[in-house]
Parts: sequence; C-alpha cells; structure tokens
Amino acid sequence: PGTVVILDNLATHRNKEAAQALRDHGCWFLHLPPYSPDLNPMEQAYSKLKAHLRRIGTRTFTEVFEAIGSICDLYNPAECWNYFKAAGYVSG
Repeated sequence: PGTVVILDNLATHRNKEAAQALRDHGCWFLHLPPYSPDLNPMEQAYSKLKAHLRRIGTRTFTEVFEAIGSICDLYNPAECWNYFKAAGYVSG
C-alpha cells in the first residue's frame, strides 16, 4: 500500500485489469506526459544503449543479449545520478 507506479504512454501501461489489481493493493499512479524524454532519466540511458547497439551491429538475440551485458558496464553511478539530476528528480 502506498507504492507509486510511474507510467508513461506505453500501450501496456493502459491495461485496465493490471491497473485495477495494483489499485486493489493500495498503489497509486503518477502518469507522465504523453511523451516526456526530458522528464524520464531512462531515455538518456536508452539513448546511449541504442547508440552502442547500432555501433556494434548486433542482429541476433544472442548478440543483443551479450552486447547489452557489456554495454551496461559502461554506465557508472555518477553518470546515472546525472541522468536523474538532469530530469529534475534531484534537488539541492
């Protein structure tokens, strides 16, 4: 109870049965604007991930799986903190 579920405009985030199940457990929802890359720190991280996948040129599931594992090592805690800070989630 009291858990906040943050949703963007992804189609699966509009599932009425899932939403009701979460509400039944005391969750509430915070809906982001229809498309808000500036408010979503994950957009910056995904941008870096996608750029590296394109550079590597992965085409199969196994290649993508292995590439994501190595790309994740490129993210450091300070960089991730800056994504949240740039999106306005950090004050002071």
